[in-house]
Amino acid sequence: MLIADLPVHHKIVKRLQEKGLETLTDVQEQTILPALQGKDIMASSKTGSGKTFAFLVPLVHRLMTTKALSKKDPRALILAPTRELAKQVFSELRSLANGVGIQSALIVGGENYNDQTKVLRRNPHVIVGTAGRIADHLEDKSFFINGLELLIFDEADRMMDLGFAEQLNLINRFADHRKRQTMLFSATLDNIALTHLTRELLKAPVRVAVGESTAAHQDIEQSLYFADDVEHKDTMLLAVLEAQAYNQAVVFTATREDTDRIAAILNEQHLEAIALRGDLPQNQRAAIMSNFSRGQHSVLVTTDLASRGLDLRKVGLVVNFDLPKQSDEYIHRIGRTGRAGDKGVAISFVGPRDWTSYLNIQSHVSYDVTCAAHPELPAKFTGKKVRTPKAANADRQQNGKAQQSDGNKPVVKRRVNTMKGDEAGHIPVKRKKRTDVVDDEEE
Repeated sequence: MLIADLPVHHKIVKRLQEKGLETLTDVQEQTILPALQGKDIMASSKTGSGKTFAFLVPLVHRLMTTKALSKKDPRALILAPTRELAKQVFSELRSLANGVGIQSALIVGGENYNDQTKVLRRNPHVIVGTAGRIADHLEDKSFFINGLELLIFDEADRMMDLGFAEQLNLINRFADHRKRQTMLFSATLDNIALTHLTRELLKAPVRVAVGESTAAHQDIEQSLYFADDVEHKDTMLLAVLEAQAYNQAVVFTATREDTDRIAAILNEQHLEAIALRGDLPQNQRAAIMSNFSRGQHSVLVTTDLASRGLDLRKVGLVVNFDLPKQSDEYIHRIGRTGRAGDKGVAISFVGPRDWTSYLNIQSHVSYDVTCAAHPELPAKFTGKKVRTPKAANADRQQNGKAQQSDGNKPVVKRRVNTMKGDEAGHIPVKRKKRTDVVDDEEE
């Protein structure tokens, strides 16, 4: 479906076309029309499929064309799992609603609480925020959502994984009225806790499922290479960044320490890298992401902070220096490239410490993820053998036979009979001298 054919305000169509968008993605086409009719939505699709505009377009259209239920309460609330994703959604909202009189506010953790309270008292039409900080302001009565018209959950599965179920239920209770429309978006809906939550949040929702999140991403070329150790990974990383053509790259590591170390190595090779860690102050993290999205750096070295939701349009290469412990995080990491129809490359290093994660990924995705030797820098490590119970028993039997043949005498293993005992009634009892008794005179 063409953007020009959308039954929405012409200013919205113009804004989308100015962004270079001409056709709707599958999730947008299946979501926007029922959302414009006021129906609840429960949608899942793979990363990079355009979920953000799938809820922003009907939101902005509703605020532009209908009368508010309340003069003071916000009309829409968008919840995101992380500060970075909330800021990105906020930026897209302001761009789409530019010049149409819609006031918005960003309320996330790590920012000054009192300043946020002042912003909320100005009665913004739309609030974008993280669940924890929004719940805090609601409990402190910084604002009210009795007249809320739209409640939107972005990356709902991630919010559940981060332990925000209690806050989401609280927000739902504060805005529990029959006229509220709810839209829930997620990369996957295969989450038991999320299933329970949706029963409370949604009323007869329209279900949209576009592609399996575990299916192969047609726009991403994936490769996995064996690695011996950290030094071998360092060498392969430099070789990959030199051999691959990319505009920007993201390198994922397991530890915060490695982000700085790897960024320093890359900068020594003049690769314009920058490190992003979770322990950095919020304003510094925001500045790093802003600089990277504007193209001031070629390589972003980060932990899983940047694995979800962020729409980094120029990223053509993702490198998993370390594999993630959670198999679904692999899908979200590689989803930072190959977005909105663009092609991307994802390369992962599999060392001895990554082997369990590799096996989990193999069993999680519905396509082949074969690990191979790097063509120029092959590793000695080629994987670990998984010992089955049958193999373990066979090994024990073989060892027993080998011991029996040694010295031509069978080895007899003595077992302790725990039910047998010896009579000890004839043995005199030796009493231990008490040392805790003190004479009255000594006291």
